[in-house]
Amino acid sequence: MTPLLHTSGLALGLSADVAASSAGAVAPAVSAAVAGGSLVVRSAESYSDAELVGGIAEIEQAIRAARMEQLRLIAEAERRRLFVEQGARSMSVWLQGLLNVDSHDAKTRIRVAGDVQEADSEGGAQLPDLPATAAALAEGSIGLEHAKVISKCKQNLLESSRDHDLAKVEAILADHATRMCPRDLAKLADRIRYLLDQDGARRDEEAQHEARELHYATARDGMLVIKARLDRETGAKFVEAIRPLSAPRPETDGEKDPRTAGQRNADGFAAMVDIVLDSDQMPRTGGQRPHLNVTIDFDDLKRTLLKAADEGMPGTLGATEQSITAENIRRIACDCEVLPTALGGDSLPLDVGMSQRTAPTHIRAALLHRDGACAFPGCDRPPGTPQAHHIVHWADGGPTEINNMVMTCAHHHRVIHNQHWKIEMQDSRPVFIPPTSVDRSRTPRPGGKALPAAYRDNLRDLIPKPRDPEGAP
Repeated sequence: MTPLLHTSGLALGLSADVAASSAGAVAPAVSAAVAGGSLVVRSAESYSDAELVGGIAEIEQAIRAARMEQLRLIAEAERRRLFVEQGARSMSVWLQGLLNVDSHDAKTRIRVAGDVQEADSEGGAQLPDLPATAAALAEGSIGLEHAKVISKCKQNLLESSRDHDLAKVEAILADHATRMCPRDLAKLADRIRYLLDQDGARRDEEAQHEARELHYATARDGMLVIKARLDRETGAKFVEAIRPLSAPRPETDGEKDPRTAGQRNADGFAAMVDIVLDSDQMPRTGGQRPHLNVTIDFDDLKRTLLKAADEGMPGTLGATEQSITAENIRRIACDCEVLPTALGGDSLPLDVGMSQRTAPTHIRAALLHRDGACAFPGCDRPPGTPQAHHIVHWADGGPTEINNMVMTCAHHHRVIHNQHWKIEMQDSRPVFIPPTSVDRSRTPRPGGKALPAAYRDNLRDLIPKPRDPEGAP
C-alpha cells in the first residue's frame, strides 16, 4: 500500500519503509517528491477503509520524521548564527518570520532542536542531551509536543540542587511518549518531577499561589466577565465543586441537554453562587447575611407583566448598578428576603422596614417533602439550591403558604416565568399547564414528587377490597 499526501496540488507517495527510515532519508524524499511533482494525484475517495487508516498513520509518522530533520537544520542554523546574517536580532525572531509561526512555537523548536541534536566540541561530536527522544523523533513515533514535554522536565530537574539520573528519566519519558498523548505525558513528567525534586515542586506551588488572580468587570452589554488564574489546589476545589452542578441534564423523551458546555458551566457557577449565598457560614456585613440587593418601584413590581409589559420600570442591581427587567425581579422575588425601603424625591432612603422572608424554613421543609428539589414535570437531579415559587405572586396578593407555592430548580424557575407556565393545585398537588408555544392543547402535566399517597390513588382499582369478617351479619 502506498498512501498519497496531497501537498500544493501534488501527491507524495510514502511507503512504510520510507516512513520508518531515518530523518536524513525522509526529508530529501519529501523535498524531491514535492519539487518534482511527477506523482499522480489520487482522490481520497478512491482509498479503501484499510488504506485510509494506514495512510493517515504512515503520513503522520513521515511528517514527524521530517520534523526531526527540520530540527537538525534549525540547530545547525543556530550554530552558524544565520540570523545575524539575515539581519534578525535573535534566532527565535528569524525563525518566527521564516516559518510564519508565533514566538512561542519558534522558541520551542529551537530549544528542542538543541536537546536532540549532536553537539560539537573540540574532541568531536557528542551525543544529544536527549538521545532517546532524538531516536523516537527520527523514527516518527513521537511528535514535537512530546519532545517539548521531555525537554521541559529535563530542564526542571537540571535547575534543582540534587543530582538526578537524567538519562534514565529521559528514557522512561521517551518510551511512554510512544504510547501517550502529550497531555498525559506531561502529567507523568509532572509526577516524576514531584517525586525527584520536591523542593522545586514546593517552590512552584508557592509561585503559583503568589501568581493567583481573579478579575471581574462588567462588559458594555451588561454581562459580567470573569478571568482567573488559580493555583492547583484552589483549581481542584473549583472543579470538584462545579462539576456536579454543570453536568448534563438527563435525556427527556430522547432529547439530550441542549446547553453547550459553556452554558452548563455558567449555570453550574450560578448554582454554586446560590449555594454560597444561602450558607450560614458566609461572613456578615453590618449584621446582615450576603444578599442580592435589587431596587424597584413596588407598583412596577406588582403590575401584571403580561398585560402591562411596556409600563413596568426596570430595577437596579445594587452590586453592579446595572438595570434589570421587572419580569426577572419578579422571578428573583419568589424566594428572597424583601426589605421595604421608602425613598424620597431625591432617591435617598427615608425609612427602612423589617425584612420578610417569603418562604420561611418550615414552609420550605414542607415543600421539599411534597415536591422534592423541583416539582416541574420530568426534572431530575436539578443542580443548585431549590427555589420556592409563588403560584400567585406575593406582590399580587398571593399568600406565603404551602398551597400557593412549589419548589423548582433554578432552570425551571426561569422557564416558568419566561414561558409563562400556569400552575394549579389539584388535590394538594401542583399541576403544570404549558403555554401554547409548548403545547397547543395546553394539556395539564402533574408535577411534584411521587408520594405513597399518590401511588395509592393511582392504583386504587388494583387494591383488593377487604373481605367481610366471617360470621358478620
